[in-house]
Amino acid sequence: MKAHPTSPLAILRSVRRNRGLVFALAEREVLGRYRGSVLGLAWSFFHPLLMLAIYTFVFSVVFEIRWPGGSGSKEEFALLLFSALITFNIFAECVNRAPTLVLGNATYATKIIFPLEILPLVTLLPALFHAAIGLVVGILFYAVSQSALPPLTILLYPVVLLPLVLLSLGLGWFLGSLGVYLRDVAQVTTVCTTMLMFLSPIFYSIQAVPAQFQAAMRANPLTTVVEQGRDVMMWGRLPDWTDWSAVTLASMVAAALGFAWFQKTRKGFADVL
Repeated sequence: MKAHPTSPLAILRSVRRNRGLVFALAEREVLGRYRGSVLGLAWSFFHPLLMLAIYTFVFSVVFEIRWPGGSGSKEEFALLLFSALITFNIFAECVNRAPTLVLGNATYATKIIFPLEILPLVTLLPALFHAAIGLVVGILFYAVSQSALPPLTILLYPVVLLPLVLLSLGLGWFLGSLGVYLRDVAQVTTVCTTMLMFLSPIFYSIQAVPAQFQAAMRANPLTTVVEQGRDVMMWGRLPDWTDWSAVTLASMVAAALGFAWFQKTRKGFADVL
């Protein structure tokens, strides 16, 4: 059997060659989520709106939490929390789906001509679509609650997301392959993403973490993306390009290694399935 290419350039060639299939499968993924519901695709707008309302009530009314360095308003805290969750949910959706990517598409795995390597991308695009809807909801809420538009630095948000996208793809390839051979991976992944949600500065600022733990927190690649996403969306600050470059480089390596692992191990998928 001919070996599958493992170089990073093979990723780009596969995406370019199969871009029509990628978008068609991603569209089916998005529409399939709401198929049969009364509101249909409108749920992609109402869901983040409802979650934003719940966050506002629970964290700023029930717990009366205020963000350090902020204005102390309930609406501001809700926006700070919501902006971080938009970022984290992209990662969580991709990683939680990853172990069943190949298992859930077993018929594709038995077809030699199907480009299995595009499956993590098919999961990523719907996650980015829902993040974009959530971002629109956040901008509208910001405009209403703050009587102003978000800072122009919000235009840099896609740039801030780049390392998260690369890391999600790398883990998608790695976990997608590992999940074929070890079915317990899906359970472990769910627990790990829940732990990461609380170990990343989503519900709190990194400055609120005791000094002796901050270095360990910053070793988490999600910390940089979440913090910088919040900076450009809420505080009008430019990203720290040194930190961004380091995390992006590490994520590129993770993506390349994940892809190489997937390509090396995919020849056994059909036998296991």
